[in-house]
This record gives sequence, structure tokens and C-alpha cells, in this order.
Amino acid sequence: MAAPTKDGRGAIAPGGVIGIMGGGQLGRMTALAAAELGYRCHVFCPEQDGPTEQVAAAATIAAYDDAVALDAFAAAVDVVTFEFENVPHESVQRLAGRVPVRPGWNVLRVSQDRLVEKRFVEAAGVPVTRFAEITGPDSLAKALAEIGAPAVLKTTRMGYDGKGQVLVEPGMDPAEAWARMGGPVGILEGFVDFECEISVIVARGPDGATAHFEPVRNVHRDHILHTTTVPAGLAAETGAAAVAAALRITEVLDVVGLLAVEMFVARDGRVLVNEIAPRPHNSGHWTIDACACSQFEQFVRAVCGLPLGDPARHSDAVMTNLIGDEAGDWPAFLAEPGACLHLYGKAESRPGRKMGHVTRLGRKASRKT
Repeated sequence: MAAPTKDGRGAIAPGGVIGIMGGGQLGRMTALAAAELGYRCHVFCPEQDGPTEQVAAAATIAAYDDAVALDAFAAAVDVVTFEFENVPHESVQRLAGRVPVRPGWNVLRVSQDRLVEKRFVEAAGVPVTRFAEITGPDSLAKALAEIGAPAVLKTTRMGYDGKGQVLVEPGMDPAEAWARMGGPVGILEGFVDFECEISVIVARGPDGATAHFEPVRNVHRDHILHTTTVPAGLAAETGAAAVAAALRITEVLDVVGLLAVEMFVARDGRVLVNEIAPRPHNSGHWTIDACACSQFEQFVRAVCGLPLGDPARHSDAVMTNLIGDEAGDWPAFLAEPGACLHLYGKAESRPGRKMGHVTRLGRKASRKT
């Protein structure tokens, strides 16, 4: 391990090495934030020249289940975290026997399976969308009779940005929906007549201290996050309920790091949890430019055991994802007053691929107590 590794409080001191499982843009922005605090990052991922590797101090390019590579990686870093959920939790569990892993492998296990995740959140006493386990066309037909249609059928694992999801309309053949989903096990989620979609990001340190960014309003386009707006324009009681739900899940799950909680605000005022993600989140990108401490710096602070930063924003903001060829308009974004451009270094632009984002800052925010 790199020296120095610990200070007098048990924190990993600047100069240490943070191991990041996964090589995408979330790891890239984490590594950039870590460098500003004096840390180096070592990325572990199967692909070469990914967004994280381009800015990391070191890289291990290997399959996630390569035991020899995992052991060498553990010996080269002071702490391990992950930047997406599709890392095998068994690999993270192996690392946890050799080096601190934050958040723990069990957090990853819960969050990478939609059915396990929903049951966990529900057991924590937090309202969720109606759901049922689906094992085939017959169980889908039975669940539709109870939950109703329209509903959304999803794979329990590996899906993101709308992948592995089927909107089941009234009268649709259950066998057709099951075949289109394309997985061995599914989850049917009741369709929510929502007023808006929101999310809350919570940071939690090894000592249990927490800090949260305020709720934000999200708009999706083709199942991919399009914009995040802050302030979200929520009623005070709605915002408080969303924060309380996110804090509750973070503490019961014993997260050390970040947890993003995506929620629906139903038209009847209920706040229903949709999904959780134990790492930096797309809906938190605005914090880079609108807060003194971004979600990525907060992530580094939590994982390394440092005091958490102030999550208050200093400006209103609207973050827009740049999908596919939209990033080709970078000259116009750079020329636009108040626009902050972030490109991810991906070599190939493809439809549906996140290539960067732009955050447009608005008026200065009044300081909240």
C-alpha cells in the first residue's frame, strides 16, 4: 500500500491510493476530485482507454473475476470503491478480505438486483412502487391481474437506461412481454401516475455522519436522464419526506460512501422509491459547478474517512446530458455564458451513449440553515 495510509483518526490520508472498480465517467470524475485532495486513483476494469483510465494514476486491465489480478490490485491500494453496480459482488467480497471496501460488498449485492433491492427498501419501512417477482408468462399474467396494466416489466439484473425493460400495456400478451424482456427472472412494477421524478444523494462516513444534497427534479427522455433541475420546486413536506427516505435507506443499508435514491412524487402527494445506486449518480453532476463540495469530492471524503463537506449549493442549476452526437456541439457550449461543459473522453459516439454533460448556472442561491 502507498504511504501514508492513515492519520491519527484512522482516515486514509492524502497521498493514499483509492482503488476504483469500473472505468466509466463516474470513476473519471471521482478520480479528478480525488486528485484535488491529494489522492491517487488506481482503476480496475476490463476495457482499455476508458474514461477513468485516462485520468487515473494506475490501471489494472483485467476481467472482474480474475482472482490473481484482484489480489494484486488489493495489494496496491488503500481502499476500494466502485463506480457502477454491475461489478460481481463476489469479486468485491474477495477484495474485502484484503483491503477496506466502501461501501461494503453487501451494499453492492442488494443494489444490483432490483427484486432484492425493492424488498430491502420495503422492509426498511420506506414506501416503494407496487411490485411482484416474475418467473414466466404465467406468473406475469397473475401479477398483472393484481397490479394492473399498464405496468413495467424489468430484468432483475444488469439493466440500465431503459435496457431490459418492457412497458406492458393493457391487453398485451404476457408471453410476448416475457420474451421481449429477455431474462431468467423479472420484476413487474406498477405504473405510477407521477407528478415528477426526483432524487436525493446522501453521503455517509465510516463514523455514521451523514450529509445530503437537496432533492432535485429529473426529466427522462427515451429512458435516459435528460435534465436535472435544482431547486426542484417541491412542497416543503414533499422534500422533507424524500430526504427522510434517503437517509433511512442509507443508514439501514450501512452505506459508507454515497447513495443516490430515485423517487416518484405521485399526484396524490406520496413519495415512492424507485431505485437506489450506491455511488455517484448522473442526477448529481450539477454539484460540480453549483456547490462548494461536489458529489464526487463528497464521495472521496466519505470513502477515505474524512470530514464530510458542506452540500449546500451556491447557485441554481440545470444539468443536461449530452447523448450521442449532441456532444459535437461543444464549441457552442463553451461559448455560452453560464454554461459549464464536461466531456468524458469516450472515443466513439453512439446513439444512447452518454458522452458528456453541460450545467447551466442560474441565480445565486440564498443560504439555508
